[in-house]
Amino acid sequence: MTQERLRLVRERLRSFPDFPVPGVLFHDISPLLKDPAAFRALLDLLEDHLRASFPQIDFIAGECLDSRGFLIGPSLAQRLGIGFVLVRKKGKLPGPTESVSYDLEYGKAELEIQSDAVEPGQKVVIVDDLLATGGTMCAAYELMKRLKAEVLECLVVIELKFLKGSEKLKSIPFYSLLQYD
Repeated sequence: MTQERLRLVRERLRSFPDFPVPGVLFHDISPLLKDPAAFRALLDLLEDHLRASFPQIDFIAGECLDSRGFLIGPSLAQRLGIGFVLVRKKGKLPGPTESVSYDLEYGKAELEIQSDAVEPGQKVVIVDDLLATGGTMCAAYELMKRLKAEVLECLVVIELKFLKGSEKLKSIPFYSLLQYD
């Protein structure tokens, strides 16, 4: 059943060469999101992994720079019966925030989280659709650490192994459902 689900998820991904800049192969999950059976299979796989790995999770934290990763986190949190915490581009969240700057594949960016998003010691899994160079994931991890959360794992659907982003995460627990070289 797991292999069947993985096959369904993989079949619903597509690639676009030279997007958003020449030399980049963009892995698009839009067809996966359009297909209810494939999206359900994705969530089943991620839910099974988290339930088998962690007896308690307080929150899923989602990197909300674009809508793709944002769509996975809340759905997964709902299935687990836990809350979802927003990690956004600077200036998108009201109230007091913590922020951190980081390097992207093609520039710089800044992420922030509301200062009261999690309490010290709460157990968090950071979820995104893709890990490339690791800058965004490291920034989200840094924000969680500033709030004194316990990051159980950084979880992505797709890992671009050739960019070595998981090496940046060093001792941070990391899991990717699909890997591309």
